[in-house]
Amino acid sequence: MTTTENPVSTGSDFARLSHRISAAGLMTRRPGYYTARFAVVGGLFAAGWVAFALLGNSWWQLAVAAFQAVMFAQIALLSHDLAHKQVFRRRRPTEIAGMLVGNLGIGMSYGWWMDKHTRHHANPNHEELDPDVDPDILVWSKDQARAASGVAKFIGRYQAFLFFPLLTLEGLNLHWSGIRAVSKPGLRRRGVEAALLATHVVVYLGALVTVLSPGMALLFFVVHQALWGIYMGSIFAPNHKGMPTLTGRPELDFLRKQVLTSRNVRGGVVTDVALGGLNYQIEHHLFPSMPSPHLRRAQPIVQGYCAELGIPYLETSLVESYRQALTHLHEAGAPLRNRS
Repeated sequence: MTTTENPVSTGSDFARLSHRISAAGLMTRRPGYYTARFAVVGGLFAAGWVAFALLGNSWWQLAVAAFQAVMFAQIALLSHDLAHKQVFRRRRPTEIAGMLVGNLGIGMSYGWWMDKHTRHHANPNHEELDPDVDPDILVWSKDQARAASGVAKFIGRYQAFLFFPLLTLEGLNLHWSGIRAVSKPGLRRRGVEAALLATHVVVYLGALVTVLSPGMALLFFVVHQALWGIYMGSIFAPNHKGMPTLTGRPELDFLRKQVLTSRNVRGGVVTDVALGGLNYQIEHHLFPSMPSPHLRRAQPIVQGYCAELGIPYLETSLVESYRQALTHLHEAGAPLRNRS
């Protein structure tokens, strides 16, 4: 008598995990959830600008600036989910929605960010291939520190202390990166993206100078952009910073490459909302198209499976994740301090 082998039992470690996740129904789309989430975030975003118009030239506008910093980050998280096709299956509605919320809504190029983020997912924390660990301003390993020059050489010495202050510029960096991307050939739908970015800039700055005095307009801009940058950096910093970096051609399969370079953050519903589900970074990197509300349910499955295989699975508190990231940054910059 002949027998047929179960392909799941003979496949890769990741294939077996993927089978468990699919069997639990966790890759199923959640249109109702995303309809509600877009409605809530979009409604709050619009309400913030209504409050802005009604308040006029008032010091209370600084509270509106802080509120809109949070809304900008929440819209960026929606753009993130769109880019991973968690919302729509087809490219066209995904791109349209992504450019509307990204380019027009918050002035961040959807196409530029999607390309950058896709390369990050393919090779997380790889010093040559992951754009998120390019040593352009900060250094992420001692080898990068030894080879550093220019701005990275100067900042890298004390980068752990400068990390959060530098995040105040991250919002402006996201705007500028989008402008640079649409200013040269290569970006898909470059003309549309450029037009939407320009519309955002004109409407945003026009609103500030129309409703506020010059001094208050400048103050609103600084508070809004700085707090948005800090929030964005605080969302993404816990995920990989301080985790092992890779070089060359590491002999790791997909499962281990994603798990060993990622960190989860413990927390409840508030943490899930504040970090957009990216606190389940390990599960997100293994299954990027999984709808974000399913990541919490996938977590015990992935953690249990890693325990079966003896794969280290790191989960910390939010504060501990920042401590680990800053400690790593300080250690990475040691060769620069030793040069002095």
